[in-house]
Amino acid sequence: MFSTHVAKELSAYCHGEVASEQSRQIAEHLIGCTRCRTQFEEIKFGMKLAECLPQISAPDSLWRDLQTTLAAETRAKARGTRKLSPFSFKVWQPGFAGVAAGLLIAAALAFSWFYLRESRPFWEVARLNGAPRIGSSRMDERGRLAVGQWLETDGDSRAQIDVGSIGQVQIDPNTRVRLVETKPTEHRLELAQGRMSARIWAPPRLFFVDTPAGVAADLGCAYTLEVDGQGIGLLHVTSGWVALQLKDRESMVPAGATCATRPGIGPGTPYFDDAPEVFRIALSKFDFEPHAYWSPNLDVILKEARPRDTLTLWHLLGRVEESDRARVYERMAALVPPPNGVTREGVLQLNEQMLQQWKENLETAWSGDYGSKLHKSWIKFWTRALGKVNGLQGKK
Repeated sequence: MFSTHVAKELSAYCHGEVASEQSRQIAEHLIGCTRCRTQFEEIKFGMKLAECLPQISAPDSLWRDLQTTLAAETRAKARGTRKLSPFSFKVWQPGFAGVAAGLLIAAALAFSWFYLRESRPFWEVARLNGAPRIGSSRMDERGRLAVGQWLETDGDSRAQIDVGSIGQVQIDPNTRVRLVETKPTEHRLELAQGRMSARIWAPPRLFFVDTPAGVAADLGCAYTLEVDGQGIGLLHVTSGWVALQLKDRESMVPAGATCATRPGIGPGTPYFDDAPEVFRIALSKFDFEPHAYWSPNLDVILKEARPRDTLTLWHLLGRVEESDRARVYERMAALVPPPNGVTREGVLQLNEQMLQQWKENLETAWSGDYGSKLHKSWIKFWTRALGKVNGLQGKK
């Protein structure tokens, strides 16, 4: 819907005054548009600041000063002399100046309160059931998880963490998490083992979860993240997007999709949850088993792929051997033909402009039953990302 920017809609969006479909489209735009996201963050901060401002009664002298100024202005107009501005120096008499100074002080205090609140070295934790532990102590109904501390649940306990003012994380049974960092520019949790569910309403890349096999970077979403005893991770996104990364390897996972990650390897290739089982098995082998398994599993992936699975094939363009890239192209072209101006040679060379053009045609295929189009900003992201791996062969 938004081919340019959404600045005019941001105030209504922040106040919840737009329809759900338009709200979703604005959210998708904010994920990829730095300019609009900066304005969005400024509006949100202003709203927080306004909520914190105390109500200050104006002094009695203020109204008298205004009446005097208005009377002088009326007399000057009647005489045909220069009209006084209500904001001229005369208005700023001692009473009015005192109010202005009070407002500035209140604003400064509110800013300090907000900054300190977001900089507190702990998160609030609520016990949902059982007996969660913070450090070596059992929790009461509520507790505080300080930076560096571990929160642990046994088989019968669960807890909920308030991530500053940007979201909530539910900790399931048999889970171990540690608060790594909390400050206005970054909130970071470590999931050593177990399962957690996060719901974050902050700007993208403000909340991170470290695991033994990679880092989950929130892009404004809801998701579950699991880590088993061997450090193997599984990410499932229910709304928005999550970036799963390890070193220079990154997978972008949209709502309705899942991505596995392994220690020492990093994230595999994301796939939609309704993909055929044989497709998912072959993809797992392709991602995490020795090089000898690549070709036969790639055969299965290409054969079983549906139009919606071009999400997976799009990742594979930059991950397969250069000699196999043509096969991936041919299958994608059969599922969603490239538009005019996009050539086979250009795609094989990971030409950014051509990939962007083609990706616009893939949006509907990706949205599938979820009834939403991916914003063009993601197309730009992918073309830049694939451009960086141009010339690389394989992944082992």
